[in-house]
Amino acid sequence: MSADAIEGRLRDLGDFIREQRRNARLSLRKLSEAAGISNPYLSQIERGLRKPSAEILQAIARGLRISAETLYVRAGILDEAPGAAADLADAIRRDPTLDDRQKQVLVEIYRSFQVENRGRPPGAASGG
Repeated sequence: MSADAIEGRLRDLGDFIREQRRNARLSLRKLSEAAGISNPYLSQIERGLRKPSAEILQAIARGLRISAETLYVRAGILDEAPGAAADLADAIRRDPTLDDRQKQVLVEIYRSFQVENRGRPPGAASGG
């Protein structure tokens, strides 16, 4: 990956974290406290100046109450999952009209349906 691509990915990651923090109505200071990282370091991550480790991303995700995998994909640590499943879960997490508990419950229900339907042919309905 070129240096420009890496810089772009870090900026995108920082923008995404900032957007999630604002959607969660958290100040930079509150998120840094919740994640257990310094305020200046989090600010540098949000501005795309630092490449956070997987552990730091996990701490930020915990503070934002979002999936660490979402941040790993944005950072290029994990490949994006095929299909719309990740997009739907991300859309739920970004919805400003839902509170954190509602978002978590919706994602959990969605994932439970996915697990329940694994191994079934696409489009095959359960007898509900």
